[in-house]
Amino acid sequence: MSQVVNLQEVAQQLRAAYRAGPIDPISSSVGQSEVAAAYEIQLINTLFFQEQGRQVIGKKIGLTSLSVQKQLGVDQPDFGVLFSDMQIADKGSVQIKDLIQPKIEGEIAIAFSVDMNVLPNSLSELVEAIAWIAPALEIVDSRIRDWKIGIVDTVADNASSALFVVGPHTKPEGVNVVACAMTLEENGQLASLGQGAACLGSPYIAAHWLVEKMIELGQPIRAGEIVLTGALGPMVKVQKGAKYELNIEGVGACSVGFE
Repeated sequence: MSQVVNLQEVAQQLRAAYRAGPIDPISSSVGQSEVAAAYEIQLINTLFFQEQGRQVIGKKIGLTSLSVQKQLGVDQPDFGVLFSDMQIADKGSVQIKDLIQPKIEGEIAIAFSVDMNVLPNSLSELVEAIAWIAPALEIVDSRIRDWKIGIVDTVADNASSALFVVGPHTKPEGVNVVACAMTLEENGQLASLGQGAACLGSPYIAAHWLVEKMIELGQPIRAGEIVLTGALGPMVKVQKGAKYELNIEGVGACSVGFE
């Protein structure tokens, strides 16, 4: 029972940090390798926010870079929840004062045309179930001071999520999501460069992992839910007053500004 109380307390500390500012790493109290407990903390806060009226509209996949996995000592990605109030319109703007220590990265968003109750046997079967793909900007943030995060910290903190932008939708047919080049510009200057292969070898591999994970948890991805598949290149520290424009070859472009 004491552990349950402890997880509730940690969840409350993370919620408070959204307004009060960052806290020390929670892994020191929860345990460096207690990933299951971290997901329990994430779920506690997801349910709390839903009770407050927030609506879940999808999932985000994190830790899709092998170098970042190695850095955090893990061998698989993680996931967090997307709420409707986290979505910013394409070409919209964000009040930077509402964030703590934001960074931005370019990725591919997808949505399925059917509920993903059964794991596809292959990536081609997975692609057949995709309704659309789109360029997406994820604005990540951390409630943990100075981004000093381990796997437990980021999972509990809703995979270090904050906001996101989804650009115009396109069909997946004919798009090479592995070889596609990604550029992220800050005020017209190149800030990050990458390609689809940087996301676990393919954004579809990341999506397949999430489909399997959510089936295991008894929470299958529903038709129309947004899935952010993971970064295609290095994240960039957000600068006040800057505009960020993402372009993904064959997928499209989107942008956001910070006031």
